Amino acid sequence: MNAVFGFIFIVSLIALCVISPADFLPAMLDGAEKSLTTAATLFCVYALWMGLGNVAEKCSLTKGATKLLKPLSGKLFKTDNPEALEGITLNLSCNLLGIGGAATPYAVRAVNALEKDKNEFAQKLLFIINATSIQILPTTVIALRAAAGSAAASDIFAPSLICTAFSTVFAAGIYILGCRAWRR
Repeated sequence: MNAVFGFIFIVSLIALCVISPADFLPAMLDGAEKSLTTAATLFCVYALWMGLGNVAEKCSLTKGATKLLKPLSGKLFKTDNPEALEGITLNLSCNLLGIGGAATPYAVRAVNALEKDKNEFAQKLLFIINATSIQILPTTVIALRAAAGSAAASDIFAPSLICTAFSTVFAAGIYILGCRAWRR
């Protein structure tokens, strides 16, 4: 993909220099400014959610979430490893809130614990669920839309919920059914 995007960038750069050389530098500076603004917005959103996540861990709220979701997560991921279950439930919680970047450390923690148990099924299922990332509240997208000046930043709520729910259920269902069929 990097080669494709690099090629597109170089072709666009050459075309801009040939068609309108006076617009080359302003276009590059405008693009750099927008990318810096987006990066700063994402940094702030992730810093906020990671901070809240650390506070929740220190206050033992994560233990409560793990206890609440442990039966469902244990059955779905076929594990009883408490470290893996805590990582899985925190990862799923972050993804449900639409903060996928903040979910990554918890997924890494869960995968490391599942690796010790040699539970490849749970590792792959966690990867699938993360890739499809069901979101009840797409906070990152809403924050980016608000930062970009959207008049209705939260209009993405219903379409995001429908699309991510469908993709997660479909992908996880296909994987689980495929594993059951393969075992027969």
